[in-house]
Amino acid sequence: LSLTLLSSANGWNNRVKAIQLVASLRGSVTDVLQGISSDKLTDLTTIENALEARFGDSHLTQFYRTELKTRRQKPGESLQVLAVDVERLMSLAYAECPQDVRDSLAAQYFVDAIRDEDTQHATRLMDAKDLKSALAYSMKYEAAKTVSKTSRNVRSIEIEDGTGKEKDEKFDCLLETLESY
Repeated sequence: LSLTLLSSANGWNNRVKAIQLVASLRGSVTDVLQGISSDKLTDLTTIENALEARFGDSHLTQFYRTELKTRRQKPGESLQVLAVDVERLMSLAYAECPQDVRDSLAAQYFVDAIRDEDTQHATRLMDAKDLKSALAYSMKYEAAKTVSKTSRNVRSIEIEDGTGKEKDEKFDCLLETLESY
């Protein structure tokens, strides 16, 4: 970025940019130049490619994409933690993609990673356009599912032991006595 700004401000061509870049390298970074022939030290693309190959992480892009494809929610892992990890992997695997494409892919990878099949299916049907929407919906779905489970386990019970009728008669008697005063 600094090199781009400097070259723009000074009107440098790519040859001058390459010379300035080589001259600005320090320490062990200069080891990268050892593998470049002297006639190529003024070729900006050659220098940029050598630096990218040595210090960039573009070679890890496929690794991060594979990690995204195989990512599954771990037992006990919340949907929020899963979403944060999907977002992290997305920024590493698809850094060069436009934001709208990344949003859509993140939602798909998130849904694929959800452990609970019912939640996954419901969230997939929702057809979320981004990770935030998919996360919000899946959390609502899981909360509703939890509430439904607990309400199904509650049963009403009736006690029939005959004492209720006796108590009603005693109450009616007391009520009549109070009303007569």
